[in-house]
Amino acid sequence: MSSATEKNPVATKRVRLTREQRLNQLIDVAWRLVREEGTDALTLPRLAEEAAVAKPVVYDHFGTRNGLLAALYQDFDARQTVVMDAAIAASEPTLEATARTIASSYVDCVLTQGREIPGVLAALAGSPELETVKRAYQRVYIEKCRKVLSPFTDEKGIAAAGFWAMLGAADGLSNAAATGEITADEAERELYETIVAMVQRGGR
Repeated sequence: MSSATEKNPVATKRVRLTREQRLNQLIDVAWRLVREEGTDALTLPRLAEEAAVAKPVVYDHFGTRNGLLAALYQDFDARQTVVMDAAIAASEPTLEATARTIASSYVDCVLTQGREIPGVLAALAGSPELETVKRAYQRVYIEKCRKVLSPFTDEKGIAAAGFWAMLGAADGLSNAAATGEITADEAERELYETIVAMVQRGGR
């Protein structure tokens, strides 16, 4: 008499993921670990256990815990870029609409990630190597903001210090909203006003 697995040999085969699919799976599991247990619980052996894969698979993708943290930040940044690009494309070409879109997309992205992103950012700040990675992505974000806000400024544009101040406000307000210190509406409104004021100081 045949067993169920003999009747259906496909059932005994594991689905083989592509490298990209495996990476996405590991990133999803890592975010869940951070969300449920905090950043301190995120180690490569623990990630392998939670993802039900061999440890060498995890080490092959990330190398070190710092590599994993960097990958989480890159994942967050990539999703933030997609959200912002789509929102900008759909917004009206006015300063008010553009500033509101930048503010809402930044806050929304942080809130979507919830409490885990502040922990990842704190861990990034503890490593000079990872701080360099973070700074590189921040510069890309600032350049994106400079480009979309340039139609509302004069030929001098906005000073670099203004953008770094804006980014600091965005991080602080979004993290405060994520931890419940302020509401999302308060964070978006304050960031919107910060952006408009920054543009008007150096604008037409």
